[in-house]
Amino acid sequence: MATVTHSESAENQQATDAGNQRQRKKWLFVLFLAVVVGGLCFWGWYEFYGRWYENTDDAYVNGNVVEITPLVTGTVVSIGADDGDLVHEGQVLINFDPSDSLVGLQSAEANLARTVRQVRGMYSNVDAMQAQVQAQKTAVQKAKKDYQRRQNLASGGAISREELSHASDALTSAQSALNNAQQQLNSTRALVDDTVISSHPDVLSAAADLRQAYLNNARSALIAPVTGYVAKRTVQLGQRVQPGTPMMAVVPLNQLWIDANFKETQLNNMRIGQSVEISSDLYGDDVTFHGTVDSLGAGTGSAFALLPAQNATGNWIKIVQRVPVRIHINSDELAKHPLRIGLSTVVDVNLHDQSGPVLAQQPPVKASYSTNVYKLQLAEADALISKLIKDNSESVAKTAVR
Repeated sequence: MATVTHSESAENQQATDAGNQRQRKKWLFVLFLAVVVGGLCFWGWYEFYGRWYENTDDAYVNGNVVEITPLVTGTVVSIGADDGDLVHEGQVLINFDPSDSLVGLQSAEANLARTVRQVRGMYSNVDAMQAQVQAQKTAVQKAKKDYQRRQNLASGGAISREELSHASDALTSAQSALNNAQQQLNSTRALVDDTVISSHPDVLSAAADLRQAYLNNARSALIAPVTGYVAKRTVQLGQRVQPGTPMMAVVPLNQLWIDANFKETQLNNMRIGQSVEISSDLYGDDVTFHGTVDSLGAGTGSAFALLPAQNATGNWIKIVQRVPVRIHINSDELAKHPLRIGLSTVVDVNLHDQSGPVLAQQPPVKASYSTNVYKLQLAEADALISKLIKDNSESVAKTAVR
């Protein structure tokens, strides 16, 4: 009985081992299939998606920060906007005490008016000298006829030699007076020759002084160069500021872009013009922005750092470098969902389009950013100059000079 029991136990053990072996082979086969399927899935993902997209979360919103700095020295008497306020292009942000600049402007206006009148006098002097020359020519002709008549009479003994000598001296004196008047005419004419009042050098110099005085007065009011939001206000009432002192900044939030820092190993197939999907931490996955690659950096971030890395050392360790890539954001989407400078974003670049260049091939054809608010000040100064010249000059545009 004991022998039979032992035999049955051995058979049961063999059956159990055989079952375990079949189970192990089954799981190994399942694992093999899983590895194969996983490999195929990874190959499919890489072939159709992975190698055509590059993404990074080392990306931040950037934009223009327009510094408001004075061009003249002044004392702050009013502040028209504070941090976070919306300001429009041309709006007054800060006012200086205008007393000094206003006095200088009034002095320059008086100087231009006086100069115009003095130049008018120069043109009048030319006319007066021309009349004097004509009178001297008449006197010379008269003296010459008197001398010739007395010379004929003296040859016949009708008059004395002394009277003939007086006639000769009178002719010589008249000729000298004519020469002197002609020299004075030439000197006077040289001051105004080939000019009109508005183009006379003295008037141009006085006009330049007035233009500078007008600009100094206009610059006592600091205006916004662009439309945007105020940030970094540091100026205070009563503060005496010097030219170039930063007082606040204006940030145009409609002119933002993304600076994405990609690893150098991610740039092989990246081209200008490729489409980009952008998500920000501010809105999360609920909002997706779209954009395009605008430019690829000309160097790595470390190369342009304040303290560039020094690799010529004994403890050098290779670190994968990052290159900044600028991404343009769709303006309509940006208007619907405003962003702020410095916000974190995640960008995903579609590499399918390989038609664009790696680096820009043409220089810009126009200024990237510009403002016309300062041209208005110069135009107002020129209008004031024209009015003063017109009010203080003759009705005729040019005095004839012969």
